[in-house]
Amino acid sequence: MKRLILLLGLVAVLPAAAAPLVLKVMTYNLRYASTQSPHAWPDRRPVMRDLLAREAPDVIGTQEGLYGQLRDLAADLPDYEWIGLGRAGGSADEFTAIFFRRDRFEPVAFDHFWLSDTPQVIGSITWGPKYRRMASWVRLRDKATGREFEVWNTHFDHEVEVARQKSAALIRDRLAQVDAATPLVLVGDFNCTAGASRAHEILTREAGLTDTWDAAPARANADLNTFNGFNPPAHAGERIDWILARRPAAVEAAGIVDYTGLPQFPSDHFPVTATVRF
Repeated sequence: MKRLILLLGLVAVLPAAAAPLVLKVMTYNLRYASTQSPHAWPDRRPVMRDLLAREAPDVIGTQEGLYGQLRDLAADLPDYEWIGLGRAGGSADEFTAIFFRRDRFEPVAFDHFWLSDTPQVIGSITWGPKYRRMASWVRLRDKATGREFEVWNTHFDHEVEVARQKSAALIRDRLAQVDAATPLVLVGDFNCTAGASRAHEILTREAGLTDTWDAAPARANADLNTFNGFNPPAHAGERIDWILARRPAAVEAAGIVDYTGLPQFPSDHFPVTATVRF
């Protein structure tokens, strides 16, 4: 009888523990809010709202958002909650904010660090760039299964190669401190081309992350550059916005979301998506 009770208990526990975790992940450089035309934030905001509602990702790593802009986005996306901190501290400067579906996930923990020699010092800057750079992460629990996973989001410097390499090495070392059994995705605007940069090599070969783009069986808009600069899209396959995952069971799909048919470019980057199964 005791053995039967024990077996029944195991059956009750196993479905949640073994249930697959499937996530539609997006990384999106929002382009900081500006009132200057063309491409002022008030003009871009409704188009971005509609695009995100249509794509309906489970989690979104955003870059460049300003505090008021992120509050606007949160108001436009009531199904999402978000965490973030300005890179100068508090609400100041740009964020690497993470949005997630409030009906599906609850936050367990989160933190931020700066891409510098003193990562815990708010607003710290070293390695030569003009602007502060940072990373944010959140640990989420799937309400249905109890499974936990982490989403990391960052934005590398756009000018200094050494800073990008050191940023990648810092994140590599920090990721190594996360329990290897925890599913994890790292997203961001890395400001260097996947497959042709030392930063990408550090995060894939040395940190052991999988570039979901390469692992996907098919890719939408495969040759599209992810940075568009509010100009007609270029088709040179230059992907500076990445979604990396730690030992996913499978990547079911990946793509770059173009703006065909939209009345206004919502950003100077195209968002990148991947559906990842752990």
